[in-house]
Amino acid sequence: METQMKRILVLDGHPADGSFCGALAQNFADNAAQAGQEVRMRHLSAMHFDPDFGQSGFKDAKPLEPDLEALWQDILWCEHFVLAHPLWWGGLPAKLKGLFDRVLLPGTAFQYVEGKPLPEKLLKGRTSRVLVTSDTPGWFYRWIYGAGSRKQLEKQILNFCGLKPVGYHMFSPIRGSTDKDRAAMMNRAGTLGRKAA
Repeated sequence: METQMKRILVLDGHPADGSFCGALAQNFADNAAQAGQEVRMRHLSAMHFDPDFGQSGFKDAKPLEPDLEALWQDILWCEHFVLAHPLWWGGLPAKLKGLFDRVLLPGTAFQYVEGKPLPEKLLKGRTSRVLVTSDTPGWFYRWIYGAGSRKQLEKQILNFCGLKPVGYHMFSPIRGSTDKDRAAMMNRAGTLGRKAA
């Protein structure tokens, strides 16, 4: 049975250039492309925008800067959204959270409906996948910390807008990892990319 081509957007959500997190994202993207998928790649470190939403409401939201507008068009284009990010202080880096604050807006990403407690998901029909680098071992993150950032990201950001989560993958611990450990992590990211269809 022939595999249908999928439009995949990969966002390297690490604020710094040249990170291992970014390398994992790139390897995912490269392998997905080699498997015949149509792939676009964005790097948070190369994007210039004000991450501070800076408003008490959505009515007077500032216009999107060119980098944010380009990312938004890629989100509309994609069928599968892949986010790679480091776990910092148990959550998303501030610049990445600011990106979501600025880009995922009512009327475009979701829409409040009179009389309904939850909004309409305007990005429905798309799927999402998350790759996370962390110094915290995966089991400790899940059982001791309660995986709070995963719940926030999957339930209150991605799925809230209709980007249905289909995978959450921890790459840890990074601190103290050997070349062999990192090679195995890279291979795992590549395998996920090849199977992204």
